[in-house]
Amino acid sequence: MFNSLFDQVDSIIVRDPAARNRLEVITCYPGLHAVWIHRVSHGLWNLGLKWLARLLSLLARFLTGIEIHPGAKIGRRVFLDHGLGIVIGETTEIGDDCTIYQGVTLGGTSLYKGIKRHPTLGKGVVVSAGAKVLGGFTVGDGARVGSNAVVLKEIPAGATAVGIPARILHPDLPQSVDSKAKEYFSAYGITPNIDDPVSMALKGLIDISLEQEAKIHALEQALAKLSDSPAQPSGESSDAKRDLGALKEWLKE
Repeated sequence: MFNSLFDQVDSIIVRDPAARNRLEVITCYPGLHAVWIHRVSHGLWNLGLKWLARLLSLLARFLTGIEIHPGAKIGRRVFLDHGLGIVIGETTEIGDDCTIYQGVTLGGTSLYKGIKRHPTLGKGVVVSAGAKVLGGFTVGDGARVGSNAVVLKEIPAGATAVGIPARILHPDLPQSVDSKAKEYFSAYGITPNIDDPVSMALKGLIDISLEQEAKIHALEQALAKLSDSPAQPSGESSDAKRDLGALKEWLKE
């Protein structure tokens, strides 16, 4: 029991540079308290004492500002950082080593009872502040959700989702969550060495327009040189002038 307790506390110290020691984490971290109380309420829920489980989860919400339905399944070393305003629905499943920041909603979009309405988070998932993950789909191992993103569909393992509705960026992390992957933990789901696909498309358009502008400038210089060249025989000169005039008009358009 104590080994499991210290394992969770130590995992928080690794992921939060503000945590100085175990005593501070145990006494001052409401996210940790919310998970502990949820372990008890989830046990009561599984025993069929559903009213008592809901009452205990309500008490946890009052004390911590974090609402976790007692039916939700939470893995080991889950860290609710800051935690205020987090809402976790009944059929949510959270894998080991996940990090969830303040204001996150793991909610459902269906009103039917007895079905999977809430998301499943794989191992090592980071859900950033204010994000909304809505629906009964899976967020793959090591995936990240950007701040204030609204996720409505599955996220592959190791990928990052940003925007409203969320767009999937190319994965840039190891696909499996192991000791090596933990070295790549990114607070608030910040993704180094990767860019938004929309901004990448805009950059591509800018590069093309600059390239075309350079070619047009080279053509204008070539036309200027041709205009200054010695006179040609009368027939050839008139044809060349006519072609140059047409080309200049096309460039102006």
